[in-house]
Parts: sequence; C-alpha cells; structure tokens
Amino acid sequence: MNNVNIVDLYRKRFTVSIEIFPPKTEEGEKNLWRELSRIKKIDPGFISVTYGAGGSTREKTLDIALEVKNNMGITPLVHFTCVGSPRKEIESFLNMVKDNKINNIMALRGDPPAGHDTFKPHPEGFAYANELVEFIRSVNGFTIAVAGYPEGHTEAPDLETDIVNLKKKVDAGADLILTQLFFNNNHFYDFMDRIEKAGISIPVVPGIMPITGLKQITRINDLSGADIPPELMEKLRCCDTEDQQSEAGIEFSMRQCSELRDWGVPGIHLYTLNRARAALKIAEHVI
Repeated sequence: MNNVNIVDLYRKRFTVSIEIFPPKTEEGEKNLWRELSRIKKIDPGFISVTYGAGGSTREKTLDIALEVKNNMGITPLVHFTCVGSPRKEIESFLNMVKDNKINNIMALRGDPPAGHDTFKPHPEGFAYANELVEFIRSVNGFTIAVAGYPEGHTEAPDLETDIVNLKKKVDAGADLILTQLFFNNNHFYDFMDRIEKAGISIPVVPGIMPITGLKQITRINDLSGADIPPELMEKLRCCDTEDQQSEAGIEFSMRQCSELRDWGVPGIHLYTLNRARAALKIAEHVI
C-alpha cells in the first residue's frame, strides 16, 4: 500500500484523499496526529503534505510524510515548490524522497516569498511549474500531481491562458490534476469543459475545503478570491452560534461533494486544515 501510484487508486474506486500541513508548534503536531488517527478510519487513498512558504518546512514535510507512510500505512503525496531552490538542491531532495520509497510528488511553482508581490525564481532554479515537472520526470520513479484552478490562477490574465499553462504542465509529464478549492460546482464543470477542449486527458480531482464557519469562509475569500454562493453566505449569517454555522457549512460541503460524485469525478481531495471532524462527516457521506 505504501508504494502505490496514486493515479491507480482512481481506476479502482472512488477515492477520498486529504491534505494536511506541517504544524509550527509541538502542540500543533500532537493535535495533527490525534486528528489523523480519527481520519484513518475513512481509509483515505492518500494524504498530501504541504510545503511551507519559501521551502521553510521541507524536512518537516518529508518527516510527516514518512510517518504517514511507515506508521499509518497510508500513501503520502509530498509537496515540492520551485521557491528558493537551485536545481542541484532540488535533485538532492528528490533523491532523498526516492531513497525513502515515496513515489508521489505534488509539483508547484509556489507563492512569492513573504514581502514580495511577484515570484522571482532562483537564478539556478525554475520559474514555472512545468519546468519543475519536466525536471522531476527526468528523475525516474515518480508519479507527479499538479494544481489546476477552476476559477483561474490569480496571475493568469484570463481562463484560456490559465488552461494553456495547465496544458504545459501536463505535456511536461504530469499524471494527475488536483484543483484549487472552490464552492460553486459550475466553475468546476466549466473548467472541465476547457480541459477537454485543450486535449487534457489525465485524471482531474476536485479540491474541496470543508466549510466550518463565517469567519473561515470570509478569510478564504480574501486570500483566494473564490466565488462564494450568496445563498451560502446568507445561510451562515442567519445562524445564531458558531456551532450552527459549522453544521450549516458542513452540510453545504456534503451536498457539494455528493453533486460532484454524481457528476462523475473520480474522487474528492479535502483540504482539512489539520482537523478531522468535517472531513469525516463529508467522507462518510460521499463514499
């Protein structure tokens, strides 16, 4: 199970996977393992482990991925970005991942470093995710996932250009597309139409962030610009307590995932924010 190619999972069953991030504190790490012990009962196909800004959690990302693989018996997907890394350093990290018998990599350009508005590549590194994908492909043995953006990447001038850039990543050797979060399924369906017209045929898995409250979704909107359905905002505003908001939000996410499964997606990738409760309810509802 530990060395599974994650793309193969979607050929066998509808697959729910989850994403976690490396905690910054010892207490946060203890909480992460408590939450993951609960999530294990839904048998996630894989657990993706994110990569801190500027590569700040590179070793921690790998440590957690190894814990997921060796102690939980679940396949990890290790994130890796272009930020601040020369090619030799990237190759060294990839070899270390491979030596630890982890076969799945999420290749991302990464966000601009803190304090910068635009991405500036390392002079001996890569400027775009498709360049990183091509380089990883040259290091044999990896299944490569990349990001897709149903509402378009924030730096893309239009949706058509965004798909052109996605196609470059696929042509460079990507095996799987995991999408950015969205709350309106129509954006995903339109995205899939654009993908089909572009001749992209690798699996596309929608990324869903469970909604747990008004503050959370307002912050997400500020960070990502994701379209939030007015009826959802109205429903959350009408709740008297945070617990009621959480229940209403999770109910919305459950319906969203059920509709996507009925539409025919091969799986759902849940952005858990290192919390189990909402992910458990959604997974148990949709599987």
